[in-house]
Amino acid sequence: MFSAMLGEAWRAMGANRLRTFLTMLGMVIGVGAVVLMMAVGQGAQDSVKQSINAMGSNLFIVLSGSSAAGGARSGSGNAPSLTINDANAIAELDGINGVAPVSIGSAQVVYGSNNWSTSILATTPSYLEVRAWDLSDGYAFSDSDIRSATRVALIGKTVVQNIFGDVDPIGKTIRIKQNPFVVLGVLESKGQSLDGRDQDDTIIVPLTTAQRKLFGTQFVGSVRMIMVQATSAEAMSSAENGINSLLRQRHNIREETESDFFVRNLTAAANSAAETTRTMSLLLGAIASISLLVGGIGIMNIMLVSVTERTREIGIRMAIGARERDILLQFLLEAIAISVIGCLIGLFFGIGGAILVNKLTEAAVVISGNSVMIAFAVAASVGIFFGYYPARKAARLNPIEALRYQ
Repeated sequence: MFSAMLGEAWRAMGANRLRTFLTMLGMVIGVGAVVLMMAVGQGAQDSVKQSINAMGSNLFIVLSGSSAAGGARSGSGNAPSLTINDANAIAELDGINGVAPVSIGSAQVVYGSNNWSTSILATTPSYLEVRAWDLSDGYAFSDSDIRSATRVALIGKTVVQNIFGDVDPIGKTIRIKQNPFVVLGVLESKGQSLDGRDQDDTIIVPLTTAQRKLFGTQFVGSVRMIMVQATSAEAMSSAENGINSLLRQRHNIREETESDFFVRNLTAAANSAAETTRTMSLLLGAIASISLLVGGIGIMNIMLVSVTERTREIGIRMAIGARERDILLQFLLEAIAISVIGCLIGLFFGIGGAILVNKLTEAAVVISGNSVMIAFAVAASVGIFFGYYPARKAARLNPIEALRYQ
């Protein structure tokens, strides 16, 4: 019986193909828009998550203070207020997993006839652990290299591509400001940071080597910033308070005096960016879902017209024994069929549109099974919800009045 009703629903849809197509069009556009928007939104969320994972987890950055000259104040990181000893002291605090003092500069790097301007990051071996940065080849420098100020370097993928090409860089000698450095290892690719900076366009060298042979230092042992990793997300609040208290005490800063350093919670900023992206994804999905609502209203409208046109047919069915629930099921099946077929076509266009967006803009898109299932379930629900009233109206027609209808 059910298959017979489905066949009848199919014949009723085929009796007016243009009207059926236009009714489906609302569902096609609605489902396609939902799938496309969810794919773009999920892609944006995944990109932010990758940036956060590349940055490292539970991170603080302690920046040196600002300086003032002639009434003009410089930005943070320009006054030599942090030292390696400060970093060592922070490492002794509870809730701290790792600490890496850092100084940053830039220089022209030369290998053979090739050269490239890149950032030079001077730090200690713990930096790789704090940043969760692995090596794709070679090995890292050690504490003995720090003590000896050895001229060794770890280079990022972008630097490798621009000065080495297809040549294996391990063991090769590059020149940084005319100083020879031996390449010990190649860093794993980190991609772009949250601010769009290429993290792979860098060279990491021992801190003491940079201070003595590359950039010098205003004061012995001073650093521009200190990267700090807390043991867990729960420990970050107490760790931040501990860092502030410790450094104020070490720098002999009075209560009423401003600190000569700045503590930034990088994880909080990254999580804020992730939350913003998540909110935008939900907003895009909600806006696209309005199309489903419009499509559902279109189904109800056409089904009401269909009930009016087929009033006499309904009367004949009832006269020969069709029950109220049979009429209800008949029209409900027609509404669901229109909704589901429109949904399937919409899924095709939505997935195709997401792939096209990826090809044309290289924006990250993620087509998940969940988004497809949600769109399909919502479309079917819309068909049932908006098809029920016309079907109920048809089922409750008076048989005698329906037979008289012209």
